[in-house]
Parts: sequence; C-alpha cells; structure tokens
Amino acid sequence: MTWGDFKSTLEQNPDLHLQFQYEEGKFVDSSYHITEIKQAPIVSVDCGGVMNSWTEIIVQLWEPSVKEVDRSMKVGKALKIVNLVEKTLPLNPDATVKVEFGNSKFDTRQMYPGEFVADGETFTVNLVPDFTQCKALTRNQSCGTTATEASCCAPAPVKQELELVASEAACCEPGSGCC
Repeated sequence: MTWGDFKSTLEQNPDLHLQFQYEEGKFVDSSYHITEIKQAPIVSVDCGGVMNSWTEIIVQLWEPSVKEVDRSMKVGKALKIVNLVEKTLPLNPDATVKVEFGNSKFDTRQMYPGEFVADGETFTVNLVPDFTQCKALTRNQSCGTTATEASCCAPAPVKQELELVASEAACCEPGSGCC
C-alpha cells in the first residue's frame, strides 16, 4: 500500500478512534503514541546483480509502560501528527507504508497495513507481517553468478577432490619431469 492511499483512507475517517491490530485479537494499547514517521530511501543490489530502489514510509508506534487513556487517539489527531511531519519532511505519496511496533510480548518489527475496518466509533488497521523474497527468482532469473548460472538457492555443486601424487624421488631433479 502506498503512503498516498494510506493517508487518503485515514482522511475519510477523521472522527473514529484509530487502533492497530498486530495479531489476531491483539491490539496496540490504546495509550500508544506515534513517536516518529520515517522516510527511508532504499537502494539495494539483489543476488542476481540487479540494482533496486524504492522508498518506505515507516510509522513508529510506542506503548508507554503505564496505561494513560482508555480510548485510542482519533484518526484526526494522527493526521495532525502526519501534517506536522510533512511541514518539515515531504513524504513520497508513492512510497510503501509500514508500521513499526513492538512491546514486551511482541518483538519489534515492521508490518504492512492490511485490511481497514470501520466499526462503530473505531477504525482498525489490521497489520500483516513483512516478508523476505528472492527478487531474482521472482523475475525468473538466476540469482547466482556461477559460470553455469546456477541459482544460489539450488543445491551446491559437488566439489571434485584433488589427488595427491607422490614422487619416488626425495626432490625434483633437472630433467626428471616432476616440475
């Protein structure tokens, strides 16, 4: 999902209470803060030797150790934080959105916004896990750089053992053919 689509979806629900579900039935505590919004330009070279680039917008959530409120912030308040950020840092509308969150029972990780659910006074963003991939294989190309272009994800080739040849002479002598 792009930042533009994410922000537009929020703008359609300013009066609802914004909550995030990070696992089935588990929600970020209603006292959460949006601590920062990061814009991260990524440039990489994949295992097939192809350069890739994209931008990510990462919304970081933090749960205070002591519950502060019973209801989560309204979407409108979250949008005020977004607008404050965008006064200083124009956010790329085509960037991929991730939400970064963790607590004492859930390791910090970046997740994608999945389904949005408006229910009564609540607007829930269901988060889905990030994933890894082999970009070369998704292009139907080899991700290896071997002479046979074998994939790095394929079984390793069998190595040939070298044979030690012993010479009867203690050392090489001129004309013996050992050197």
